[in-house]
Amino acid sequence: MRKSAKNKRYSPQSPIGIFDSGVGGLTVFKEIERLLPGEHIVYMGDTARVPYGNKSPKTVVRFSTENVLFLLENKVKLVVVACNTSSSLALDFLQKTFSVPIVGVIDPAVEKAVEVSPGRRIGVIGTKSTIKSGVYQKKILQKDSRARVCVKACPLFVPLVEEAMLSGPITEDIARYYLKGFKGGIDTLILGCTHYPLLKKIIASYLKDVHLINSAYEVAVKVRGVLRHSGLLNPGRRGRREFFVSDEPAGFMKLARLFLNKTTGKPKVINV
Repeated sequence: MRKSAKNKRYSPQSPIGIFDSGVGGLTVFKEIERLLPGEHIVYMGDTARVPYGNKSPKTVVRFSTENVLFLLENKVKLVVVACNTSSSLALDFLQKTFSVPIVGVIDPAVEKAVEVSPGRRIGVIGTKSTIKSGVYQKKILQKDSRARVCVKACPLFVPLVEEAMLSGPITEDIARYYLKGFKGGIDTLILGCTHYPLLKKIIASYLKDVHLINSAYEVAVKVRGVLRHSGLLNPGRRGRREFFVSDEPAGFMKLARLFLNKTTGKPKVINV
C-alpha cells in the first residue's frame, strides 16, 4: 500500500476524484460532468480487482484506501466513492483517515428518498451484496423510523447493462420478475447500484407513479453542495477529464461509450 500524507491544501482548480471497482461509477461521472462542467475530473476504475462485492470487508477497505491514495497523488480536492460496496464497508474508515472531503453513493440517495416519499414506503434495488449488507435499510430507518422499506436484489441487471441490453423482451421480462413485488407497495424506489440508471426507462415503465431515485444524480448534487460550501467550485467553463484503470483498457473504453454516449480515449493503466 502506498504511503501518503493527508491532503492539506485544495484549490478550486484542483480536480474531483472518482473511484469505482469498475465502470458503474461512470454514471456518477456523467452526472457530475453535467452538473459541474467546469470541474476537472479524475476517474479511476479498479478493473483488475472487480467485483468488490465478493471480497471480505477488510479487503474492500484496503482496496478503497489504495484507490484514495492514488487519487490524492493526482491532487484531488474531493473524492467520490462511486461504489456501493465501498460506500457501505469502507466510507467511515476513509472519512476518518483522510482530510479530503469524501462522498459516498448511499447517503445522498437515502436522504432524497426520505425527503420525497409521500407515504414513507421506500423500495431499494441493488446487487446481492448491497442488499445483503442491509445498509440502505439501516440508513433509511435512521432518517425516518416510521418508514416501511422493501428491498430486492437484482443480480441480472448489471450484466444486462454491460451487454447493452437496455430494452427488449428479455430485459422487460427480467425487470418484471424482479419488480413485481413492489407493485402497489412503494411510492419511491432507490436505484441502489450505479449501473441501474441505464435501466431507468424500463423500470419507470413498469413502476408507473413511483418516484425513482437516481443515486448518481443525488451524488452530483451533494458534491456541488460540498464544494460550494467549501468555496472550491471551479469557475471554469470546461474541465479536463482523465481516466485510469488497473486492467483491460479496451474493455473499459467499450463500456464507457455505452455509459457516457461518447468516447473517452484510451485510459492510462496503473498498478494498485
